[in-house]
Amino acid sequence: MTVEIDKKIIAYDVIKDEDDVGQADVKTDTDNADGKRTEEKQASAEIIQMHEKLQRPEQLLGSTYKIKTPQSEHAVYVTINDILLNPGTAYEMRRPYEIFINSKNMDHFQWIVALTRIISAVFRKGGDVTFLVDELRSVFDPRGGYFKKGGKYKSSLVAEIGDAIECHMKMIGMIEEDVMDDCQKEILQAKRKEYETIHHKGKNTQDGELPTAFPPTAQLCKKCHTKAVISMDGCMTCLNCGDSKCG
Repeated sequence: MTVEIDKKIIAYDVIKDEDDVGQADVKTDTDNADGKRTEEKQASAEIIQMHEKLQRPEQLLGSTYKIKTPQSEHAVYVTINDILLNPGTAYEMRRPYEIFINSKNMDHFQWIVALTRIISAVFRKGGDVTFLVDELRSVFDPRGGYFKKGGKYKSSLVAEIGDAIECHMKMIGMIEEDVMDDCQKEILQAKRKEYETIHHKGKNTQDGELPTAFPPTAQLCKKCHTKAVISMDGCMTCLNCGDSKCG
């Protein structure tokens, strides 16, 4: 097969495959320039991702979260350390690298040590590690869960550790935080005022703010697990997250 070359030949490579011995790969000025541009793009697009072979730096960024349950007099402290990838570039990102859980209560020492090692190993593997939140939240205590301040239901201590990890991932941008818009806030505020007006419990409510406590007769919301579901005009509505059967 004859190929016409109308540009200056500046380099060539000999193909060493058995079927193509003797044939040459001819490069022109244009091909060489395109190759340089491709290499420059590849070099600029090289992004360091999280993986298990990544060396641990001397210093890590960390945050500590306090968990206090009614089942124990001692609090549990969850510390998550992050590694900063691609610092000073447009691809700079913060990813969790390791986790430590500490408490004066030694009853849970064995499984807490195992949990920290497993979670830290998953962090260092990289990829999408947000699934840990749902996995931990699906753990239920056989002795039963408990309610936190504000009527928030927790199924177990492990589930609350999952909440701490979710809070941290939202802070570093791995999970997008669900922010209630102003329109939904106004609707919930109007429903709350209407409910308290009917039940004569609206004296401590300040204008422009949603009260922190929910009605004592409220039911548990299946979406946000908070005792904040009330019945208004035959429609069950959550005053915490806005979930409603009426849409």
